[in-house]
Amino acid sequence: MLQAGELSPLFQTQDFRGQPIQPSDFRGKYTLLSFFRNGACAMCNLRVHQLIQQQPQLQAAGIQTITVFESGLESIEEHVGKQNPPFPILPDPQAKLYDLYGLESSESKIQSTMQRPDLQDHIQEASAAGFALQHEEGSNFHRMPADFLIGPDLRIVVAHYADYVYDHLPFEEVFRLVGDHQKQPVSG
Repeated sequence: MLQAGELSPLFQTQDFRGQPIQPSDFRGKYTLLSFFRNGACAMCNLRVHQLIQQQPQLQAAGIQTITVFESGLESIEEHVGKQNPPFPILPDPQAKLYDLYGLESSESKIQSTMQRPDLQDHIQEASAAGFALQHEEGSNFHRMPADFLIGPDLRIVVAHYADYVYDHLPFEEVFRLVGDHQKQPVSG
């Protein structure tokens, strides 16, 4: 697992629209790099919906968003791409980026998610937003999400590895971390 202060692993890929993406393109900006389960995941689509709603505030704070799904292009286009997000969605069906960033697959965390008392509330919220629970054939059901806030120097400000399926870095925390990070003196 990656830690705060480490250099973010670098990669080159394309988003689902065919645009080239590499984290070094965002040098000088903060980047919220969010990893999700698969394109059909209702909870993941709900979080993307929330990311879309938060884009004006994120952009005003100088934060660029990149999302990654352990799905192929077809699944992303069929599910999450329908939301027409104003940020890159990276298909990673071979989980190369997931491995690079140390994401886990955990049957025990999936089972504990199923026992959470707030699970039904999240399922209802996703359903109300138009995201029904469904299985993506061939997907890694035990994949856990994660969020990385990366600083302008491409160093990780925070690495948030999920304990349950809809465990993401709260937006309030993202804004607080960026504000705190910007106040720190530059070392050199």
